[in-house]
Amino acid sequence: MFFDSHCHLDRIDLADYEGDFDCLIDTIAAEGVTRMVCIGVDLDSFEAMHARVAGLPQVWCTAGVHPDYADVREPTVDELCRLAQRDKVVAIGETGLDYFHQPDAPDWQRERFVTHIAAARECRLPLVVHTRAARDDTLDILRRQQAAEVGGVLHCFTEDWEMARAAIELNFYISISGIVTFGQAQNVRDMARRIPLERLLIETDSPWLSPAPHRGKPNHPGRVRLVAEKLAEIRDEPLDELAAATFANASRLFGLD
Repeated sequence: MFFDSHCHLDRIDLADYEGDFDCLIDTIAAEGVTRMVCIGVDLDSFEAMHARVAGLPQVWCTAGVHPDYADVREPTVDELCRLAQRDKVVAIGETGLDYFHQPDAPDWQRERFVTHIAAARECRLPLVVHTRAARDDTLDILRRQQAAEVGGVLHCFTEDWEMARAAIELNFYISISGIVTFGQAQNVRDMARRIPLERLLIETDSPWLSPAPHRGKPNHPGRVRLVAEKLAEIRDEPLDELAAATFANASRLFGLD
């Protein structure tokens, strides 16, 4: 029983499933994945994404605008809160800072992040945070904007243990993706060993970041099992205990208890 805490079901190419979305869902279910959160990345695609998951009892979604997307409609607190009232919406995001893809550290990215935090606090939902090469600013904004009031998750986390610990102190979970299975990702494995089990989540970020031995191929939420297996191995924990704990953690974070 696995919970993929971060996927993009609406962006998975169905060519490998004979163009049949139900075939994709069956493939995922066959791997023991019984809950998923489909993550919003911009306002214009929200309605189609929401419609895609609305009839699936095992899938929920979020509302937000990804920090890498420069030429899109900017969200407002009011619009994010309006979308948050829709059935199935359980978090605000994906939001955050990405100075790897946006090396000039643009002001609009920080302002967008602040808007999402304000919306999350207004509608009392957790945040889904993307952070890459922006450690200090990410933590500083989370602190200054009092994001600890609602908490959330730092998804697909690849930074160091010190940042993870600081985020946990701010009421955030840390989510590990298929990167933990990559040969050169020893830093991620070292960090992931230290995350308290009660603050750990697993994800695929599918259709990207397919774990080994499928690296380079399109990903899907069923492969979150491989993330869990690698984490159980490196943490020396029984797979069933890690799966149960991460399932409970994600359910608690997203208000699905």
